[in-house]
Amino acid sequence: MTNVAAIQMASGPQPQANLLEAKRLLKEAAAKGAGLVVLPENFAMMGMRDGDILKIAEDPDAGPLQGFLAEQAKRLGIWLVGGTVPLRTARGDRARSACLVYDDQGRRVARYDKMHLFDVRIPDGDEHYAESRIYESGDHIVTLDTPFGRMGLAVCYDLRFPELFRGLLDQGAEFVAMPSAFTAQTGQAHWDILLRARAIENQLFMLAAAQGGFHVNGRETYGHSALVDPWGRVVAQLGRNPGVLIADLSCDCVGRIRKLFPAVHHRRLACEIEVPDTEG
Repeated sequence: MTNVAAIQMASGPQPQANLLEAKRLLKEAAAKGAGLVVLPENFAMMGMRDGDILKIAEDPDAGPLQGFLAEQAKRLGIWLVGGTVPLRTARGDRARSACLVYDDQGRRVARYDKMHLFDVRIPDGDEHYAESRIYESGDHIVTLDTPFGRMGLAVCYDLRFPELFRGLLDQGAEFVAMPSAFTAQTGQAHWDILLRARAIENQLFMLAAAQGGFHVNGRETYGHSALVDPWGRVVAQLGRNPGVLIADLSCDCVGRIRKLFPAVHHRRLACEIEVPDTEG
């Protein structure tokens, strides 16, 4: 068994205030014995307008947000999935929403760029989002070996695309770390269902860290950060407000379930991973 943690925040438009809150919650998670901690999507800023996030975009491998994540991982001796950080691209009006992973020595060991961008209108409401106006899509799925098992990476809206998780499964993922910021309405309708579905159909753990609560920009996010096991059981879950979820993750459970109930080996159809158009 390994203690893992999901950090839930209600980030605002001031990066320094968000970093102070993240630092406090990371310290709490480490004090409770977590060896792996996941921050939510956009942990460093939820701006007043969509384009505000570009103001804090950084060059890859350089910048205060990346420095903060590396420092916290090393200081606390934890593996840290750094939510998402906006990283600059060749286009000045676009960034990549990058999920960065640091080991317990503060070294960056993985980068996943969010593949599916949230361009939607919420039914029966006034909310609409167009992430493609500020972000480029990623074009690679990412898994990596960790002391806790083989980890896959996904971000928020990715949860709705089962073919991505089949790809992570085919790369050996035993659990998926998923920073998120689901809206209150879509979270109420689909969050638990989708988390459990991805866990069940791929027979792996889902460790989801969410934004949760009311934000200064008027947005409301769903929260309910959770750890779901390969049988679809919710091992632990938070409510709507910021906090720290601590739970036990054992990848031995993954192998046992896959052996006793070998659904992942009974597949008859291959799943092709199509590279998205990144021209925006």
